[in-house]
Amino acid sequence: MSSVKQETLTGVKWSAIERFSVQGIQFFLSILMARLLTPEDFGAIAMLGVFIAVSNSFVDSGFGNALIRKQNRTDVDYSTVFYFNIVVSFLCYVILYFLAPQIAQFYSMPILCPVLRVQALSLILNSLCAIQMTRLTIAIDFKGIAKRSLYSVVISGIAGVVMAYCGMGIWALVYQGILATLINVVFLWTYSKWRPSWLFSRDSFRELFSYGSKLLAAGLLNTIYNNLNPLVIGRYFSAQDLGFYNRGTHFARFPSTNVYDVLQRVTFPVMAKIQDDDEHLIRVYRKYISFTCMSIFFLCTLLAALGKPIILLVLSEKWEASIVYLQIYCFAAMFSHLNPLNTSLLKVKGRSGLLLRLEVIKKAISITILFLSIPFGVIGICVTKVLYCQIAIIVNTYYTGKFFHLGYLAQVKDFIVFFFCSVIACIPAYLVTLTDLPCFVMVAIGIILSTTIYWLMLRKNLVMQETLEIINRKIPFRRKYNKEKNIWKKENCQYH
Repeated sequence: MSSVKQETLTGVKWSAIERFSVQGIQFFLSILMARLLTPEDFGAIAMLGVFIAVSNSFVDSGFGNALIRKQNRTDVDYSTVFYFNIVVSFLCYVILYFLAPQIAQFYSMPILCPVLRVQALSLILNSLCAIQMTRLTIAIDFKGIAKRSLYSVVISGIAGVVMAYCGMGIWALVYQGILATLINVVFLWTYSKWRPSWLFSRDSFRELFSYGSKLLAAGLLNTIYNNLNPLVIGRYFSAQDLGFYNRGTHFARFPSTNVYDVLQRVTFPVMAKIQDDDEHLIRVYRKYISFTCMSIFFLCTLLAALGKPIILLVLSEKWEASIVYLQIYCFAAMFSHLNPLNTSLLKVKGRSGLLLRLEVIKKAISITILFLSIPFGVIGICVTKVLYCQIAIIVNTYYTGKFFHLGYLAQVKDFIVFFFCSVIACIPAYLVTLTDLPCFVMVAIGIILSTTIYWLMLRKNLVMQETLEIINRKIPFRRKYNKEKNIWKKENCQYH
């Protein structure tokens, strides 16, 4: 097995353990929180999301990716970025502290002023452990990251549920987030052996910033856009509407975010190591696309089909209005992972200037259609996300087609079969929801039927075969059985 494949499998294993165990616990705790709190509480926190996210982009300023991509990193590089992150985080906190009254007035919600002033403390805490996280990512040490995530989500999640049960309302969400960040800092400083030196190099700063600054600009545009919908909904509609939108889209993003994040944290450092071998890079990249689409398309389509019984079962009828947002947004979420995958090629090849150009074009289009959708309500805003994802894929694949002969149509050929198979396989699950069966029965029958149909349709697909071969390789007694039966020969796989 090649070193790239071995590093990918090891990284994916621990990244998957971390992501799915953490998300499983977090999902359960979020259900409890949703039952104890109101849609207005979640909506109020979502209103502030854009300000925290933009500030975090400034704190990082693209230095994390710059360090991952750089081959000859030194302690001077790490220390320079560490002190930069801390200084910028303090500046961002001060700015948000004094802007808090105006932000609260913008939304006509006075409670947002003290909430933002407390919530923004997470910026400073995150800056203290950013380099430790970057170093773990470079080393593909997702075992350490898994431990960190488990500790923070379990302790902060339980504390959040207790605070919500005690009637603390929105403050339960605020303090839960602060506690999770604090636990991350303590763990990473304990787990990591790296400590900053009293060094700051202007040359190192200029070298890293020349690459990272363009990523910062592109990241800012992307961050603002990702949080623009909650800002617009909070401004033109109500906190309750935003709360329903927030929970519905949160559930819709759950499959794609988890599957993609498991791979994304591994793929960028792995692809960075083979950045000078274009042929190998493209083979690995196409493999990532096929695997993520095979998984994400089916999970998102199944979630859209079973959206009604799932929401009613886990969140109660109080959140019924979020069902339609979940179902629409699933068809945006299933394609959204293709955009960062495409732009990761430009990052790996050091073409951050082109990445910025693409972001400017995409966001100009997206903001225009977003504001045109306001008269059509929150549903209209959800539909624009579906439309934008397709536009973004077409725009992003322009340069991958130009430089790597892997344009839009070439990539569609890699994933279109998974889309149609997912839709066909999930029709029975949707039909089950039209019956009068109990919600848990609908969900169980729908999952069993659609999963079986999807597997039968793809059982001879090469990507499915290689995926099962990798799984079987980890199980000794099944591996021997498969060899004896001559199932899924290695030479039949299209990727190496």
